[in-house]
Amino acid sequence: MIAVIVNTLAVLIGSSVGMLLKKGIPERITDTLMKGLGLCTLYIGWSGTLKGSNTLVLILSMAIGIVIGEGLDLDERLNRFATGVENRFKKGGNEISLAEGFVTASLLFCVGAMTIVGSLQAGLSGDYEMLFTKSVLDLISSMVFASSLGVGVMLAAAFVFVFQGGIVLLAQFIAPFLTDAVIAEMVCTGSLIIFALGMNIIGITKLKVINFLPAIFLPMVLCPILANFI
Repeated sequence: MIAVIVNTLAVLIGSSVGMLLKKGIPERITDTLMKGLGLCTLYIGWSGTLKGSNTLVLILSMAIGIVIGEGLDLDERLNRFATGVENRFKKGGNEISLAEGFVTASLLFCVGAMTIVGSLQAGLSGDYEMLFTKSVLDLISSMVFASSLGVGVMLAAAFVFVFQGGIVLLAQFIAPFLTDAVIAEMVCTGSLIIFALGMNIIGITKLKVINFLPAIFLPMVLCPILANFI
């Protein structure tokens, strides 16, 4: 859990600095920065999808995962939680949505190749290098996002701790299912979700990306099943 704690602290420190710098950054610059980060997010997502090799696993994972996510309405539940915190602490005249910052930052920090592979490496072999590298990237990203989206980005640190920590702790139990092919498809599916998030950041779409999250873990089930037929 050492690397997870470091990553959590990186988000807290970065978002704190971003909020302190917020008043000194013109709105037009923060808006353009957000669009630029959206483009970077699209690139990260697209490049990660190329690591997959079985399109059928990707399609089935997304289809089944979305059905599960919509059935549980994960997006609404998470937004309701963030909005509840926002309404409790929001001051008059604050136009920035805490829920938007929390959801956007949580997805960006937790859904992707470095999160999945890095957390698995930490849990299975004690290799922290990838998560330490991710911590540096998250430190910078949280500074920029917090300057635009506010305190919601800081609260995303809790999601980072729970999500990545959960994968690290579960790694030993799910290790028998984690072949190279399964990990590749998990990274591919997660990266496609990151691509969807990038489209939301730029403003092209308003997808309920949180409802896509169950799809990330379905390759562990689908790959062994489809291997018997393909």
